Amino acid sequence: MSLPREWIVPDWPAPPRVRAFVTTRAGGVSAGEYESMNLGGSSGDEEENVVHNRKIVRSHLPGDPAYLAQIHGADVVDLDLPREHGRPKADAAVTARAGNVAVVLTADCMPIFLADRAGRRVAVAHAGWRGLSGGVVENALASLRADPAEVVAWLGPAIGPEIFEVGPEVREAFERDDAGAGEAFRSHKPGKYMADLYTLARRRLARAGVRDVHGGGFCTYNESDRFFSYRRVQRSGRMGAFIWIEPR
Repeated sequence: MSLPREWIVPDWPAPPRVRAFVTTRAGGVSAGEYESMNLGGSSGDEEENVVHNRKIVRSHLPGDPAYLAQIHGADVVDLDLPREHGRPKADAAVTARAGNVAVVLTADCMPIFLADRAGRRVAVAHAGWRGLSGGVVENALASLRADPAEVVAWLGPAIGPEIFEVGPEVREAFERDDAGAGEAFRSHKPGKYMADLYTLARRRLARAGVRDVHGGGFCTYNESDRFFSYRRVQRSGRMGAFIWIEPR
């Protein structure tokens, strides 16, 4: 079954068995502010709509996706290990088992896909400013157990640098361990900066040794027909970023 044409398939040099896509607002049954492919179970949408939307997405996957209880942190869950019932509290997931599907939900924060060139392990991270400054990218990379020089990354839809207004505490959070991170912040008005999540993510990846980085250039806030955005509408839906190793 082919994916809806509105969904995003990363343009990146991942190994052939590594598959990934990001949903957009298109292809679901939700209405109003959640139109139409809302995957967020705690977004305020009707539960039956979210269940139906997730069933639609499931039809394009080799197995049930492992939805997380995301908390804007830096923890990574290994989907190949035994887990307690319920959704694990984590903001990234990794798997080496073919057919296991890792997923994060976003609505301004950035989904980041990671894969080693041998196609042995894949990961996805939910990377807003808290996660990025807290180390979610570095932790997800470590979970791949690969030389960072042999890792390929893709940056998915996030709020753009012309929209993402933040306070000085956000800049300070990044500059604590990266003095050059200030290049990702532009003074906007007294006490406020415009922050570039894509630049910040690329810096974190580069500092960790990843050089092959693709994607970026989206804006969830401005592309209102295509993406949900919490900054634009707080009662917002959620997109899903899914990655897996295709079974042979």
